[in-house]
Amino acid sequence: MLHGSTELVAIVGSPITQVKSPENFNRWFQANGQNLAMLPIDIREDALDAFLDTLRGWQNLRGVVVTVPYKQVLAGRLDAVSERAAALGSVNVIRRQADGRLLGDNVDGEGFLNAACLNGFQARGKRALVIGAGGVGSAIAWSLCQAGVSSLALSDASTARCETLAGLLRKAFGAVQIEIGYDSLAGFELLVNATPVGMGGTGELPLPAEHLHSLQASTLVADVVTSPEITPLLAAARERGCSIQTGPQMAFAQLGNLGHFMGVTPLQL
Repeated sequence: MLHGSTELVAIVGSPITQVKSPENFNRWFQANGQNLAMLPIDIREDALDAFLDTLRGWQNLRGVVVTVPYKQVLAGRLDAVSERAAALGSVNVIRRQADGRLLGDNVDGEGFLNAACLNGFQARGKRALVIGAGGVGSAIAWSLCQAGVSSLALSDASTARCETLAGLLRKAFGAVQIEIGYDSLAGFELLVNATPVGMGGTGELPLPAEHLHSLQASTLVADVVTSPEITPLLAAARERGCSIQTGPQMAFAQLGNLGHFMGVTPLQL
């Protein structure tokens, strides 16, 4: 039940129907007796500037979670961003200050690692492959390097985007071997799909099907897609005996990171 005294947070993107944050946050708010609520907002890109102007004066809206396709679009339109978000050129959460200033950060990578840890994966010394060099893929790649992977392979439909991310990571994490592309999935201890491929039950895979033959059962296979929960990639990985990590698991695992930045939850829930 919303009241005149209810404080709000929001999640902004397009489309928005697949996101899990509203149910995750609202369930936590209710269970913990908080007079807070999250609103899903499906907004056109040509309305973003007007939305940000409104947000500056929206006094009971504490912050905004940002999802596809606006993580990179909004990064350059805020008053300040974290060092990490500035390096990545991407935000996934915004905090509204009392004076109306808008501050941004990107905690996608932290949320991913939280979920991976719950699935028994520790990044230090491991070899990882991240498919997708966009907003979420860049954040996951950054956090994996920060957590100490020995090598990281990147793959993306855009070679230029892949090369840009690789250059950024090599500069920031000189001890990590950064590669572009891969010939086989053998030897990777982590495989991440950080693209929208597989969303909405299309049946598509984010990589050539023939590569699945080299996937080892010891590899943790993760997907950021939240709907369907078991994507074609995860279904194929499970058939090969792999442990899997779903998009909803990642979404729930970063609830504390997102909420803490907006000032509405503790970091550890």
